[in-house]
Amino acid sequence: MKKVFGALFTCLLGLTLIGGLTKGVEAEAAKKNDEVTIYLIRHGKTFFNTTGQVQGFADSPLTDKGISQAKKLGAGLKDIKFDLAYSSDLGRQRNTAKLILSKNDHKKPKLVEHDGFKEWNYGGYEGKTDKEMWTPIFEANGFKLDDDWSDYDKLVEKIGDDGIANTIAENDPLKAAENYDEITTRGQAAMDKVVKDAKKKNAKNVMIVSSGGMIPTLLELLVPDEYNGEMLDNCSVTTLKYKDGKYTLDKIGDTQYIE
Repeated sequence: MKKVFGALFTCLLGLTLIGGLTKGVEAEAAKKNDEVTIYLIRHGKTFFNTTGQVQGFADSPLTDKGISQAKKLGAGLKDIKFDLAYSSDLGRQRNTAKLILSKNDHKKPKLVEHDGFKEWNYGGYEGKTDKEMWTPIFEANGFKLDDDWSDYDKLVEKIGDDGIANTIAENDPLKAAENYDEITTRGQAAMDKVVKDAKKKNAKNVMIVSSGGMIPTLLELLVPDEYNGEMLDNCSVTTLKYKDGKYTLDKIGDTQYIE
């Protein structure tokens, strides 16, 4: 009888150890797979992008080129299974996101709209010419605004996103433009929601369609040591990796799919 109990005890101990090892392996595998890839995409080219008008909370439709860009990008990303997808309620962002998802070969996630991904609010400058808003800022810092925005990187390096946003808010005749704290507060809230949703749904790939001012702001918040003020083209893709509470920059401003 003692031998029987001994044999049973040995079997139970072995099963317990195997179970523990299996759980350990599974936990380690889950840990390795908890990395989230975030695709930050600037919307396609719009009417205001073409005419050189300030476009923040104000909206303008995608041009034929912008629609074509979004479709090409969608085709280029068609093999990626997006578990979550976001934009704001701005039509240029929403429509770009829908065009991209329409080309995807996998089950399409519901598009979630969040105000945190809206472009900066330029207040009284909305709809006015870029030169009217930007020239005083460039000149006050010893730079020149040209059609190629050649000195933009230098401007960002000198006064930063915060300096630019706060100057616009100060110069705005209507005093309706956002300051930097207001912009970053909503941007951080949006990314916090993305991370929370990704953890809840065990998401691996997340698509976010935003704008040319807001995406750099998010990069300044999330990867300040890796972002160097680069301008982002329409329908460019900037890729972040998120794991264990930390973001890393994988690619910035990738336009390979639309060239």
